[in-house]
Amino acid sequence: MQQKWHVCVPGGAGYVGAILVPKLLAAGHTVTVLDLYLYGDDVLKPVENHPQLIQIRGDLRHPAVVEKALAGCDAVIHLACISNDPSFELDPALGRAVNYDCFRPFVQAAKKAGVKRFIYASSSSVYGIKDEDNVTEELSLEPLTDYSKYKALCEQVLTEEREPGFTTLILRPATVCGYSPRQRLDVIVNILCNHAVNTGKVKVFGGAQQRPNIHIEDMSDLYCEALQYPAEKIDGKVYNAGFENHSVLELAEMVKRIVGHNTVELEMVPTDDNRSYRVSSEKIARELGWRTKRTIEDAVVDMTRAFRDGKLPDSLTDPRYFNIKTMQDRKLA
Repeated sequence: MQQKWHVCVPGGAGYVGAILVPKLLAAGHTVTVLDLYLYGDDVLKPVENHPQLIQIRGDLRHPAVVEKALAGCDAVIHLACISNDPSFELDPALGRAVNYDCFRPFVQAAKKAGVKRFIYASSSSVYGIKDEDNVTEELSLEPLTDYSKYKALCEQVLTEEREPGFTTLILRPATVCGYSPRQRLDVIVNILCNHAVNTGKVKVFGGAQQRPNIHIEDMSDLYCEALQYPAEKIDGKVYNAGFENHSVLELAEMVKRIVGHNTVELEMVPTDDNRSYRVSSEKIARELGWRTKRTIEDAVVDMTRAFRDGKLPDSLTDPRYFNIKTMQDRKLA
């Protein structure tokens, strides 16, 4: 029998949250979403009247809001952050405040509220650039950007705050891709799909860099499953979560093949962005038996269908699809 939790999901109205929250509700959990709803009030519209959903519009940096959101919760799936490197460059102080400074106070507030299980969404980018073909959880963290640096520091905080009765699990997802009601079009696979479908031309910057990805449905499934693993099996553990490692060029060729081999043109463009990540997801398969069920091709098919069905209007220009543009428009501070 599956355990039912009252889960607090900071960032639950974001890209992954928009897929995850309905799944949690369908599994019988009670869910409290804490979010600024920067990307629209309708992200969770299909479940907005669900009797086990509580939505709190608020800021992670405000202790009173955090206390309200954690009331009655016994689990946390922490998704909230300012995502991607350009967003940090726009306002580094804001990035630090949201992604790091308020994290320990949140963890401590969670313990005080009676939370028994805390699942943290880190990132596979914490490893930096490695020469190894298989980047495992045992390798050193050498983050290259503020975004990945604060992810690594939050991992350290959560490890330090771990104590008996407070189970912690750190997941390091590859770049998430695929369709969501709160769509992001500023991550590699989704960018390629957007331009292939809507312009017929894809610019490939560099091409040799490795970019591990994971289908959004797989990632949200993993968060759900993480609530059901026995505490002794996951407590204090860190796991990578990804599908296969592809080069940027391989991803572009995949998109060209699926969107339309004869209608999509690839343009090779030099780049000084040599960030290259390869991650191994063997440990989570070995220890928990967890494997992805969907391919990156599946995500491309889903994205292509969403564009062609009119689910993503004005996808080249609407700021809501691009984190940095939305932050600029909303003057978040």
